[in-house]
Amino acid sequence: MLKNFAKGVIAAAAVAALSGCATVGPDFKEPKVASDAAYRHAAASTDAARLPAAWWTVFGDATLDALERRALRDNPGVRAAAQRLLQAQAQLGVVRAGQAPNVAVSAGVSNARTSSETSQGLALGGRSIEGNNLSVGASLSYELDLWGRVRRVVEAADAQALAAQDDRDGVILLLSSQVASNYWQLRGMDAELAILRSALDARREASALVEARFKAGLSNELDVSRARIERANAEADLHEVQRQRNAVEHALATLVGASPSAPLLAGTPGAQLPLPPRVPVGLPASLVGQRPDLAASVAQLKAANAQVGVAEGAFYPSLTLTSNFGFASEHLRDLASGGARQFSIGPLALSLPVFDAGRNRANLALSKARYEEAVANHQARLLTALREVEDALSDVQQRQQQGEVQAQSQQAAARALQVAQARYERGVSTYLDVTDAQRTSLAADRAAAQIRTQRLLATVAVARALGGGWEQGPALATVR
Repeated sequence: MLKNFAKGVIAAAAVAALSGCATVGPDFKEPKVASDAAYRHAAASTDAARLPAAWWTVFGDATLDALERRALRDNPGVRAAAQRLLQAQAQLGVVRAGQAPNVAVSAGVSNARTSSETSQGLALGGRSIEGNNLSVGASLSYELDLWGRVRRVVEAADAQALAAQDDRDGVILLLSSQVASNYWQLRGMDAELAILRSALDARREASALVEARFKAGLSNELDVSRARIERANAEADLHEVQRQRNAVEHALATLVGASPSAPLLAGTPGAQLPLPPRVPVGLPASLVGQRPDLAASVAQLKAANAQVGVAEGAFYPSLTLTSNFGFASEHLRDLASGGARQFSIGPLALSLPVFDAGRNRANLALSKARYEEAVANHQARLLTALREVEDALSDVQQRQQQGEVQAQSQQAAARALQVAQARYERGVSTYLDVTDAQRTSLAADRAAAQIRTQRLLATVAVARALGGGWEQGPALATVR
């Protein structure tokens, strides 16, 4: 008997092995990137190099590096994304279990008595049957995946888990770019605050000089009022920029997982903003492999394609094998005896859909429509990604040219202020010329600082649009 049971299990395993020869549904083919050979606003020479995984290190700023490490460690959004990935991996494990036989071991004890007044009891002469029942055994159930439906289910779950992994990496990329952007905005405002403090000191000296000239009869009260107005305006601008800096510092503290109530970064008066580093661009055709959001979109496409196979599998017969083996006896001493042995192989149940009122056909149409929707969404995401790269590259080019022109304006405004002050001191012109020159010079200095900040922010945008040196990790499962 035991040999027959073993033969049955071996036969089932052989059928399971043969079931791997067919798989329902279309095999997935990754869509191609239809784009030009190079980015429109990229430099003439295309660099095949890539950013490092810790892409922010190209700025060479130790403070930024520390903030990025702190954000990746303490930001709640990163922890939430990691938990979503663990959920997807656990769900994949649940689905994978469907490819293997389900084996259960059971043991039981019961005491029963039948009625002597039933038809069965009367047939036995008005006697009842009572006694103990002891049992121990094992059962096996297994769906033979003849058409590959279960393999498609696992393929879909595998793709979903990979998409969750890419989504987590996308959260990390977005977080790191937000930290870098907020950091350079903060440093840009520090530079602007330094300009305003210097301008305020100059306005105070000028106001004192004008008041002294007024007391000496060399100036008029209108000049005194103008000097005081310029001093007050410079001080008001200083408070406004400080307000903006506080808001950016609060946002940066939230990104790194710290309380905004505690100071995060002290101001750096007199610090110069660095020149933006060069970011290797590559080609548009490689963008899917550089950005986690596009890779996640491809994984979602693969999952939707596998679901089409799952829906097609509903049109085919399903074959399920069950078997049991164990011992049952009234007495514990006889439980392991040969006479107490019991087993069954089967049924080998075949289920073939005959009439379902069009349910399977509707499910297949639904799966195909969802796949086509996923294709369209992927194309939209790809176009958006290409636009983001082109926008960022255009910003880098235009901000650089804008900075070169603004430097000329800054020099001319500084020279005009010197001339206006000299003319006023010699009595050739009124103080109105000085105040106009002061406003122009201050505006030019602030614009130059803002453009330098925008150049750094544009470089961050390029790095983020290109995926920030991201590389996809290995697949979590291989469907065979």
